[in-house]
Amino acid sequence: MTVAAIALPRLAYIGAGALDRLGSVVETLGVRRPVVVTDSFMVTAGVAQRVLDLLTDAGTTPTLFDGTVPDPTTASLGPGLEAVRAADADAVIGLGGGSPMDTAKALSVLFAHGGTMGDYRAPGPYTGPALPIIAIPTTAGSGSEATQFTVITDSDTDEKMLCPGLSFLPIATIVDVELTMSMPARLSADTGVDALTHAIEAYVSRKANPFSDGLALAAMRIVAGALRRVYADGSDREARAAMMVASTQAGMAFSNASVALVHGMSRPIGGHFHVAHGLSNAMLLPAVTRFSVDAALGRYADCARAMRVVGDSADDRTAAHTLVDELTRLCADVEVPTPATYGIGADDWESRLSVMAEQALASGSPANNPRVPDADEIVGLYREIYQ
Repeated sequence: MTVAAIALPRLAYIGAGALDRLGSVVETLGVRRPVVVTDSFMVTAGVAQRVLDLLTDAGTTPTLFDGTVPDPTTASLGPGLEAVRAADADAVIGLGGGSPMDTAKALSVLFAHGGTMGDYRAPGPYTGPALPIIAIPTTAGSGSEATQFTVITDSDTDEKMLCPGLSFLPIATIVDVELTMSMPARLSADTGVDALTHAIEAYVSRKANPFSDGLALAAMRIVAGALRRVYADGSDREARAAMMVASTQAGMAFSNASVALVHGMSRPIGGHFHVAHGLSNAMLLPAVTRFSVDAALGRYADCARAMRVVGDSADDRTAAHTLVDELTRLCADVEVPTPATYGIGADDWESRLSVMAEQALASGSPANNPRVPDADEIVGLYREIYQ
């Protein structure tokens, strides 16, 4: 019997108003000098100040770093690391979407152990010194608040580096639906498909286990019922709350199993063309599922049943191929663009495919896929999604 190694945040508060628990979290952890790692939007929206006020009321001396960038790079970490050092921080708080949380994770390790992010890239994992990480997501998709990974792009090579290990796992997470109510439709769609991708890949991964399976199936069912609703009506509080829970469940699932080919191919798209991670996953999900489905009919069939796109009595082949059709429809319903419609030129796309395929394979994620591709097959899939 294979033993699954399970790792989760030590503390988690989930639900409307959960942010108000931040004071008790820092008190429990003994934090005195936290650095809040966020972006300028969170400052403009007033969320960063609310977090600072809660930290001050709890008796800490907080510092704000609001210089994170979408899809953080090694170059973008420099100013943040200076802020953490100047504060002599004893914790970092990632506030925002996946990019601020991934930045906070990277800063916690660089401050405590030094080196460069290239030292921590997969296969890893890194389990050495790190500052405590508190994660406060404001989007429903990345799941970074519950994972033992961070993704940082090498500024020199445009490679999106997957950096794994328990040291990147937040010690506490606060998941508050109120922080997602202002998400625009495009971001809601991209992060929502990202969460669904996490759940599906965790379930069909070669590293799946009974613990991750339960979380993945639960997340799929929730996303299937809520994603179209939040895309159509961002004020749908019930659907927003459901997506927030599903995102965290899916993050826990893939953190304790693995992602697979979608993520392996997605990271190079982001690194080379600066496409947001959730969007690049959404571009890939139907095509990669179509490529993979016959290698794990039973697993993909379970996904279709969890999402209620077939009845429980449907045979595995019918259910699995119906899933492919549903994912195609879902991405059409939430208007996921292709790379071409996103504005990426055909010549530029074609010229990078071989390098992107090599980077996808080097990440290790494609090896977890039910059907393991070679470089030529990855290039073929990149060409397919461009149309």
